[in-house]
Amino acid sequence: MTQAGPPTVRTCGTAPVHERLLRSVPGYVAARARSENGAWTARRRGLARRAGVVRIPVVVHVVHRTAEEDVSDEQVRSQIEVLNRDFRRRNPDVDQVPEVFADLVADAGIEFEPATTDPDGGPTDGITRTRTTASSFADDDRIKSAGTGGADAWPSERYLNLWVGRLSGGLLGYAQFPGGPPETDGVVIAHTAFGTLGTAAEPFDLGRTATHEVGHWLNLRHIWGDDGTGCSGSDFVDDTPNQAGENTGRPRFPSVSCDNAPNGDLFMNYMDYVDDVAMFMFTNGQAQRMQACLDNDRRSFVEQG
Repeated sequence: MTQAGPPTVRTCGTAPVHERLLRSVPGYVAARARSENGAWTARRRGLARRAGVVRIPVVVHVVHRTAEEDVSDEQVRSQIEVLNRDFRRRNPDVDQVPEVFADLVADAGIEFEPATTDPDGGPTDGITRTRTTASSFADDDRIKSAGTGGADAWPSERYLNLWVGRLSGGLLGYAQFPGGPPETDGVVIAHTAFGTLGTAAEPFDLGRTATHEVGHWLNLRHIWGDDGTGCSGSDFVDDTPNQAGENTGRPRFPSVSCDNAPNGDLFMNYMDYVDDVAMFMFTNGQAQRMQACLDNDRRSFVEQG
């Protein structure tokens, strides 16, 4: 089933995918426990970020039925540029962070580059293109397999696999947390929320859906802790204020919930649900958690660098 037009409210399928893998994939529960133990150890010890930058090769699998869905090379490059700005605190809109939160803003020390070598050792521009007969895809990973109308993943210990295609049901994207099956490891983004030009459509036309989903791929949780609108959930990061549920659209500061006055929610964080134009920061604690992920689950990217 296709949707009438591009989504107007952010939706992310990472939490449902996580729940599905917990139920269906042997070893996933234990893998997630190991991942959280590594993150907890780094958090408890207050480990500083490693010196230098970790560079992650990216392969973008463009899965298309129509010419419109076959996003251009320029649109792919625009998305990589956004990821590099956002994860390195080089995004121009970072100066919109309220002064009370300014000390929290982090450079995650992670950069992304189009893959230059394919799995067989041949040259590549880091883009694959697959014609499909599927009218759209959901959060069931069918876009990640040639057998179900999508494109097979490249080895997940060497590449960040990023799939782009038409998604159904208002879904903007989803990621797989560390510890899941390698053949489905990566990030999926709707073609209308990818990059900053071409098919990218307001209010998700600044490439922030990929920033959000790659955050999940590096083990970040939603900032409100996925407990509905309660105040008992946690993203396991100490410097993100407790908040009741997701923020959407373009909130005005302060947006208070869960007795977090006077400063309120950190709704401008990439791991909330606000419009692209309203999110522009990771915190130091989130950067530490991503670095812990690179020390543990995704250490192959550090070793190959």
